[in-house]
Amino acid sequence: MMIDTEATGSLFASLQADALSSPDQLRELYQQPNPNALRKEIDHLTEESRALIGCSSLVFVGSADAEGRADVTPRGGPAGFVSVLDERTLVIPDATGNKRLDTMHNVLQTGSVGLLFLIPGRPTTLRVNGRACVSARPELLARLTPVGKPPVTALVVHVEQVYPHCPKSLLRANAWQPERWVPADAQPTSAEVTLAQLNLPGLTIDQIEETERESLRLRYE
Repeated sequence: MMIDTEATGSLFASLQADALSSPDQLRELYQQPNPNALRKEIDHLTEESRALIGCSSLVFVGSADAEGRADVTPRGGPAGFVSVLDERTLVIPDATGNKRLDTMHNVLQTGSVGLLFLIPGRPTTLRVNGRACVSARPELLARLTPVGKPPVTALVVHVEQVYPHCPKSLLRANAWQPERWVPADAQPTSAEVTLAQLNLPGLTIDQIEETERESLRLRYE
């Protein structure tokens, strides 16, 4: 299907021109949700959700800056690296990364985050949304599970919404079924993607691959 972009100048603008513009328009296209889909959203962590977080080694952190530019970043560590202090408070220790600090900057601007906890090999996910701040308080950092080096800061989240998702998305994606994954040689490598993004004269794929190997070797430093 060809989409005319001559009047708008971009594909997105062309599609946006007749996009839905109100909650009423959206709801007309869907049935009402099952009452339990609404009821199971609560404002605190139960013993079960706390246990799930204790088993999680991967959490995706969603945030946005003051202008509404969104960002999602993965945070990983040993199972239980996210500490639950009480039913309304959890803490994610900082870990060495690219030092862009995108999430931290966003939290400083808007004071909120959205979290999605995953357990590798399991279809269970847990969504947690709430207010957030960045703490460098020594006594807090000392009680956290370090991901390699001791954390310099930590992301503190005041829980406002807790919602357990059904497993459909991970099952549809065959996320934990290696035999259903796309073959490695059918996809670009991270080094190939980085080379195209950087677009620097003289930079080679071998140089980027060596940098990646060194970065992974020193992933906790």
